[in-house]
Formats: sequence, structure tokens, C-alpha cells
Amino acid sequence: MSQSMQSAEKISVTMTPEMLRIVRQSVEAGEFASTSEALRDAVRVWARQRIEDAERLNAIRARIRRSLDDPRPSLSAEDTQLEMQRFFEKAAKDA
Repeated sequence: MSQSMQSAEKISVTMTPEMLRIVRQSVEAGEFASTSEALRDAVRVWARQRIEDAERLNAIRARIRRSLDDPRPSLSAEDTQLEMQRFFEKAAKDA
């Protein structure tokens, strides 16, 4: 038995009938040996998703920081529109 299972704690979880039906169906289909195993897997997926979300958020924050720290002058809305228009015109010519 793994170290984490030796120190496992039994808890009570309230689920909607639909959630419980899904868990029971996955156990009955043989995807998991028990409802506990299915719920442990769900928590592992949830924990991994939280880590991935935090990493994405950190990457977005870093991009914002780089943008705010960029010494180049900001473009006005009009300048941006002109740059985009030039870009699309060039792309159309090149195509």
C-alpha cells in the first residue's frame, strides 16, 4: 500500500443524484474498482487542472508585465488602425 493510502482519511461527500449516477456508472463499467477510486481520480484531475491554470495565469501575468515594462511608445487607436490596414494590404498583395 502506498504511503498516501496508509495515511488516508475517510470523509463524507454529498453529491447530486446526477454526479453519483455518473460515478456509479463508471464503476459498474469497470473503469474504476470503487467509488472511492473514482473520486480519488477526480481529485487528482482537479489538482492537475489547478496547477495548469496557475501556470497559464502566471504566463499571462508575465506577458502583461513585459508589455507594461516595454519602453516603446504606445500607439493610439488611429495609429493601430493604420498599422493593421497596412498589414492586411501587404498580406493581400503577397497572397
